[in-house]
Amino acid sequence: MALTPKIEADLFSAMQQEVARLSTSSTVRSAFAWFLSREAQLAEWQQQLAKIPAPPFGEKLRSEWMLERFLELGLESVHRDEAGNVFGARPGSGSRFVALSAHIDTVFPAGTPLNIKQQGSRLYGPGVSDNGAGVAALLGVAAASCDARIKHAAPILFVANVGEEGEGDLRGMRQIFSDRHWLDSIACNVVLDGAGNDTIVAEALGSRRFEVIVRGPGGHSWSDFGAPNPIVVLARAIDSFRRTPLPSSPKTTFNIGVIRGGTSVNSIPESASMRVDIRSTSTAEIERLERALRLALDVALAEEGRATDPKHGAQRRSHGLSAEVVVIGNRPGGELPPGARILHAIRAVDAHLGNVAQIQRASTDANIPLSLGREAIAIGGGGTGGGAHTLQEWFDCTGRDLGLKRILLTLLALAGVIE
Repeated sequence: MALTPKIEADLFSAMQQEVARLSTSSTVRSAFAWFLSREAQLAEWQQQLAKIPAPPFGEKLRSEWMLERFLELGLESVHRDEAGNVFGARPGSGSRFVALSAHIDTVFPAGTPLNIKQQGSRLYGPGVSDNGAGVAALLGVAAASCDARIKHAAPILFVANVGEEGEGDLRGMRQIFSDRHWLDSIACNVVLDGAGNDTIVAEALGSRRFEVIVRGPGGHSWSDFGAPNPIVVLARAIDSFRRTPLPSSPKTTFNIGVIRGGTSVNSIPESASMRVDIRSTSTAEIERLERALRLALDVALAEEGRATDPKHGAQRRSHGLSAEVVVIGNRPGGELPPGARILHAIRAVDAHLGNVAQIQRASTDANIPLSLGREAIAIGGGGTGGGAHTLQEWFDCTGRDLGLKRILLTLLALAGVIE
């Protein structure tokens, strides 16, 4: 049920007053001072993390590293679950947690050179921003809170989670919110993803990902010429699928990101595959494009099957051809409930800090709690970054303290500070 404009205004005003009060707290100001004086420590953590490989489903070494850091900081109830998510807490008088999380996995496959270097205020290398910046901010906020001995009413849960990127398909967050204990005890979730202070992801972008596999009898390019070719089937399907009309609103996209198949230039392949990503702010549009993809594949199979074999003429038909479509990712969409307290909190913090940020829809770890009707947002860890998901990725720590203040004040506005 939507709130009236007056109620919304009153809630925002009350949150602004709370944020202003928090900013005058001696312990909070002590934490702010920690952010300014310990940039070297933050950069060191960030580089150490980035040098540890964490490909999809291969985050074990980073999980172990995060477990050690949480213990060093003095967090309580530090442990790791079966998926590899790492937890640590600061107690409060309440029973439900305000959670702060950052994903520790990367998009880079095993064996990727992790050449991390620092030049002045900049760090360079794969993963230093996404999500080195988020993890460094997670550790910085935890460290400053412990060092300043901030007392808060609601307990705060710090989470270093796995499986956010690519084929990880948000498996870390899925594991957390499928656990009845966490489902019942996490009241709201602030997700740290990448660098920056200029966005608030409050709407979860839904996506569906597929692997399309075509199989055939294979053969020699000369002696078996005319046998059905799985790569040609994929080419036909791509050409047909790309013609699918897309609406201007709601925004809907698709991408063919990976194609594999064949063993040599003079061999008709026995199999070929492609990976397709479909995204939309509308579940109905995602489902429409999925149907279009499957239809394009069926038509391509039929067309290749009808092609004439020079040796056997029309008898060839679809001899030996088969295909399957495997769902390899399904990220649910969602939005904050009307009048969400977490949105009032981050907006009040931005107003207090003079920070300008825009509401965005994106695919992040926040998709899982948002899809369950829970309060969650995703924001950056401060500083600036670029080149995400490339070997040329970079992060600049200039102004990082603003992002850390933003994160801490948002957490405490939700948890409440006890003087």
